[in-house]
Amino acid sequence: MKQLVILSGKGGTGKTSVAAAFAHLLSLKNTPFKAVIADADVDAANLELVLSPSVISREEFWGGSMAEIDPDNCTACGICAEVCRFDAVLVKEDLYTVDPIACDGCAACVYQCPTETIKMIEQIAGEWYQSDSLYGPLFHANLIPAQENSGKLVTLVKQQARLLALDEEYDLVLVDGPPGIGCPVISAASGADLALIVAEPTASGVHDMHRVLKTTAHFDVESLVCINKADIYPEGTEAIEEFCQNEGIRVVGKIPFDLAVTESMVQGKPVTAYKADSPASLAILELWKEVVEVIQDSEE
Repeated sequence: MKQLVILSGKGGTGKTSVAAAFAHLLSLKNTPFKAVIADADVDAANLELVLSPSVISREEFWGGSMAEIDPDNCTACGICAEVCRFDAVLVKEDLYTVDPIACDGCAACVYQCPTETIKMIEQIAGEWYQSDSLYGPLFHANLIPAQENSGKLVTLVKQQARLLALDEEYDLVLVDGPPGIGCPVISAASGADLALIVAEPTASGVHDMHRVLKTTAHFDVESLVCINKADIYPEGTEAIEEFCQNEGIRVVGKIPFDLAVTESMVQGKPVTAYKADSPASLAILELWKEVVEVIQDSEE
């Protein structure tokens, strides 16, 4: 079983559109792989908007902890407010409470409280789901806004997808990763056999592609690059190709700007399913063939 993760240095490059198209291509009769799909962008999960899944199971995700002060035993000594570096302890008429948004869960107040009045309470940080879709099993999640441990939730989503793939003998786990280079990206890339970096030929797109390639290189994940909307700024596309050539990174596809991609999103379908003969769909199909070739070569 192989893990393919699709990443991008920044949001809005078309990463999820490519992932959705791959999911559709993987569901066709002539596909070389049987795949489980995972949406690892738990802060802004949107793959489900295109794959139209039906939820089979829903589970709570328990994330970090928050301090809670027992008002009946609090002596109002003020030590907790003194040691809190996040100004999360609120004081009003000798009543001490904790601001749930400001609390970072460091537990300094718990260790310093002389009367053991403060306890750490575990918080529900989100939910994760197992779903069926037209294109195969889908694991996805939603992190509650302002909650932490997104990397932990990404790991959970990937783990569940991997377990199903092992139990039911799937060949591939297709992971739609989060943008950027932070903890969720590290969790998404961890254990992957191959990363496909979707880049766009803009100043910020090129800069952030460099960063995410450094991240995957640090964790020894083989990376490929495809350029989305490659024809909107030819000089930027050339800069990406030149950089990849110098670094020994393979550019496996160039997708043209195509209004069919936007139309497919409005219709809630992968572009390859919505309009298979559009320029973007044809380019993604060629891109997919290149990715399949790399995966199959790695198995030999």
